[in-house]
Amino acid sequence: MDSWEKDGFILSTDKQYLDTDVIHHFLSVDSYWAKGITMEKVKKSVEKSSICFGMYEGDPSKGKAKQIGFVRAVTDFVRFAWIMDVFVLPEYRGRGLSKWMMETMVGQSELKDVRKMMLCTYDAHGLYEQYGFQTLDDPEIFMQRKI
Repeated sequence: MDSWEKDGFILSTDKQYLDTDVIHHFLSVDSYWAKGITMEKVKKSVEKSSICFGMYEGDPSKGKAKQIGFVRAVTDFVRFAWIMDVFVLPEYRGRGLSKWMMETMVGQSELKDVRKMMLCTYDAHGLYEQYGFQTLDDPEIFMQRKI
């Protein structure tokens, strides 16, 4: 498991520190992409994700930390990664923490050499463009199945 520290905040890939209550509340109440998601589905998504990043105020390894952010990926760690559920709690925004989380994820974590990363967003294009994300080159070749 990897961890990074900046200004009293910790970013960690250790799933044991994740606070699924915080993740569930944000996703089910505050997000536009997972509104109403059940706790069971949040726990399953965390468990089945290849890598999760929890952001904490304080050090979770010392038991004194509050989870304030999250991002997860499904990936083979070589050719492809799908980035999901990116958030920093509203009261912690405006401090550069989302930028630090993205910078760390794409530049320092196990994901740094993944050939293609993708994500979906309605409102954060400017953030993700800073880290190399762009609109699809060939959107006509992509397909989706929705249930």
